[in-house]
Amino acid sequence: MDQRIINLYDEYTHKPLSRQEFLRRLAILAGGTAAAMAILPMIEVNQAHAAVTPDDDLFTERIIYPGINGDMQAYVARPKEEKKYATVVVIHENRGLNAHIEDVTRRAAKAGYLAIAPNALSSLGGTPANEDEARTKFQELKAEDNLQNFIKVFDYLPGRKDSNGKFGCVGFCWGGAMSNSLAVNVPSLKAAVAFYGRQPDAVEVPKIKGAVQLHYGGLDERVNAGILAYEQALKDAKIPYELYIYEGANHAFHNDTAPARYNEAAAKLAWQRTLDFWAKYLK
Repeated sequence: MDQRIINLYDEYTHKPLSRQEFLRRLAILAGGTAAAMAILPMIEVNQAHAAVTPDDDLFTERIIYPGINGDMQAYVARPKEEKKYATVVVIHENRGLNAHIEDVTRRAAKAGYLAIAPNALSSLGGTPANEDEARTKFQELKAEDNLQNFIKVFDYLPGRKDSNGKFGCVGFCWGGAMSNSLAVNVPSLKAAVAFYGRQPDAVEVPKIKGAVQLHYGGLDERVNAGILAYEQALKDAKIPYELYIYEGANHAFHNDTAPARYNEAAAKLAWQRTLDFWAKYLK
């Protein structure tokens, strides 16, 4: 697919670009309205395409924990055996907690972790089915409130009998940026994984107490612009880190609900590297 079309969709999903303007520009790139409508299902995220990791050997539940502006909702999954597990926080994209992220949470549980996925949109009524509405709701959130609400999950976890106190996280896009922010702000975080997420300010990097693993799509120019400064700051602060760039992969290459951007080979490799990273630092 024309990379300009994928870049346009990335602009639409991350900047204040109206759907009307997005479709107008898509029609120009596609060569007409009919062609644009044919392309649309290939580039838009569709939760109906989400993989379904079975939960037959898992314990799952929906919980709430105190946030700073009301209760935070979260989805939890872990192996059925009742014991203490290393714990990972799974952080969604700028669409809220949806079927895809719940599936990723179950994947982490299948690997032997207590996995918990908070919903940043909890204070606004949860995740709407319409993705445009979900992205619009994100514009109502305050960055500092978001950070504190995710920090507070680490206050909640020690009270769980199934958590052993070893904490990691993984985030995607908006959640990748949050993973980086949590690495800076949560001293008990041992292993933070960020998929194509914006980087923290270099001056904040020395605050990181754990290890960091970073995954980027080679074609993701918008996010990749901050890689060099982040990597240099990690080196200067002697923070353990791993950095991977997947050539030919786009932003959101791990999201299997977005056909045109999903890159199966890169997604599987990056997820295995995530599991290996957690095994190194959390088990």
